[in-house]
Amino acid sequence: MIETLDLALSLPFMQRAFVITTLICLPMALLSPFLVLRGWSLMGDAVSHAVLPGVVLAYIAGIPLLIGAFFAGMTCALTTGYVSDNSCVKEDTVMGVVFSAMFALGIVMYAAIETDVHLDHILFGNMLGIRMADIQVSGGIAVVVSALILVLRRDLVLQVFDPAHGRALGLPMGVLHYLMLAMISLSVVGALSAVGLILAIALLISPAAIALLWSRRFGVVMLLSVLVSTLSGWLGIYFSLYLDSAPAPTIVMVLTILFILSFLISSVRNK
Repeated sequence: MIETLDLALSLPFMQRAFVITTLICLPMALLSPFLVLRGWSLMGDAVSHAVLPGVVLAYIAGIPLLIGAFFAGMTCALTTGYVSDNSCVKEDTVMGVVFSAMFALGIVMYAAIETDVHLDHILFGNMLGIRMADIQVSGGIAVVVSALILVLRRDLVLQVFDPAHGRALGLPMGVLHYLMLAMISLSVVGALSAVGLILAIALLISPAAIALLWSRRFGVVMLLSVLVSTLSGWLGIYFSLYLDSAPAPTIVMVLTILFILSFLISSVRNK
């Protein structure tokens, strides 16, 4: 196994995989506690699925795929918010309808055009084929999203737990709401080239789900989410080389195993 680790660290494409995994895990892990505690787990899933038609439209228009993915994700989030605010249908139901419709639209559009972009790479990522341009995009997104979360952490906590109190203090709760949606869309876009659309939801939800089994203090949960997400990413890449499997699903399996172990330990501790 030591030889496998040395091999992983010596191969350029594996080095790029370690770097981009760190860059996509950081913003997603910082967002994770807000999504889980807000009950927005399905929102992360909706945004990650809904970017597919944006990717196809961007390819047709000849613009960077990430631009189309971002605007499609924001369209999904804004549409969900508008419909749920102006109807008696619950938000989770609206999200299920919107994200499945946009994902289906993306599949239909993809099948209707000729492209050299492989659908599997869009859905499941291509971590071992990462280019320096992908690292630069993910790095820029990681810096922007992480900085916004750290600077606005107290306001975002109010927006999650007590928006009425935030409005009484004069905070722009509506702006913070849509800023959170924008950060979710950006984070999914940053992870697109590495883990794809389908598996991005695991990086948005699992870190906080694991951290909340160990602590109820929000600051500690955020720190644990970052540690869990980053460690799982590194272990997943290493085990993928050792087991000859794809890195992205291996990372998700590591997160799942950590969640199961944390749940069992938490259950024993509580008894």
